Amino acid sequence: MVEVLRARGQRIDWCIVGEPSSEHRVGDTIKIGRRGSFSGRLTVHGVQGHVAYPDLAMNPVHMLAPALAELTQHVWDQGNEHFQPTTFQISNLNAGTGAPNVIPGELKARFNLRYSPVQTQDSLRRTVEGILDRHGVRYTIEWYVSGEPFYTPAGALSQAVCEAVTLVNGSPPKLSTGGGTSDGRFIATLGSQVVELGVTNASIHKVNESVEVAQIDALHRMYVETLRRLLA
Repeated sequence: MVEVLRARGQRIDWCIVGEPSSEHRVGDTIKIGRRGSFSGRLTVHGVQGHVAYPDLAMNPVHMLAPALAELTQHVWDQGNEHFQPTTFQISNLNAGTGAPNVIPGELKARFNLRYSPVQTQDSLRRTVEGILDRHGVRYTIEWYVSGEPFYTPAGALSQAVCEAVTLVNGSPPKLSTGGGTSDGRFIATLGSQVVELGVTNASIHKVNESVEVAQIDALHRMYVETLRRLLA
């Protein structure tokens, strides 16, 4: 959709994304931006062998361990006024054949960096690879970009949404850029004001993900009140 609009020379002024952005009550939190998501698929190259003869092998798990400890403890940044600090997480790690007497020849890991705008993909790549190089890890990495960080400063949309939420709930929402990525990252590239307002995220990505009907009713009223203010 974004590509078609860009090709037509059209843009979206305001966009409300129905992400489950709320924490305890519908509308208690709205998202005015998101951190970027930068992932890597790491392969550590060792030499397979018998555990009784480690001098004839090279264990990729042992090779990675010191570097991995540094990566998980590294302070990437302090974030900024609107964004949380950058974080690093290992999402998958495996090596070996399952046999207790075989040193694995290869280790594969997946990791993700949720990064604030004070970082760039190049700076993150240099830091990760620099730590691996310093520890003498033999590796290859494939990098993937899931989304760039975006931020919507105060404007007509955020004001209308805040007023609508306050009217329905009796209290104003918290403005946040926390959490994962969303489809807002695509719309934001059009220069649009993007706000995320949705139901609570208590069951997000869990088994039996669900939402109370009453939350949808409350959200509907917030959307209607937002439209009334924007289109008045």
